[in-house]
Amino acid sequence: MNGKLALALVLALQVSVCLCEVPEPDKELVEKYEAMKSVFYKRLMNAYSKVQAAVGPMTESLGEGQGQAAKDYIEELQGNPKFLSAVKIGSGLVQEAAPLVDKARMAGLGLYGHYVRPHVGTYLDEAITSIKVYLDKVLPAED
Repeated sequence: MNGKLALALVLALQVSVCLCEVPEPDKELVEKYEAMKSVFYKRLMNAYSKVQAAVGPMTESLGEGQGQAAKDYIEELQGNPKFLSAVKIGSGLVQEAAPLVDKARMAGLGLYGHYVRPHVGTYLDEAITSIKVYLDKVLPAED
């Protein structure tokens, strides 16, 4: 009975060690991911600038009293010590969490590259390529 228990313990420890080893992502996969991420951010910034250009004249046409009240509220909020401490805490959390997010992203890319990409990689690549055509029409990365 003790032999079976020892064998089960050894196998359980071996499985837990194997699960802790996350494969490293391929350099090509990381470069592809970074390129897609930068294009995505460019698309968002381009869309934001278009929305800002479209909404800008409408906000200028608002009544002077409403605009002044909003400016006063924002200035009051920026002087509030509670708001300033919340901003400091939030920015500190973002700075502390950035390495963890990068590590999790690389672990996710490694798991995807090792386990999922061999099975669905070509289909996903074809789908992204076909979606890019429509995104370039609707939400281009550059003007």
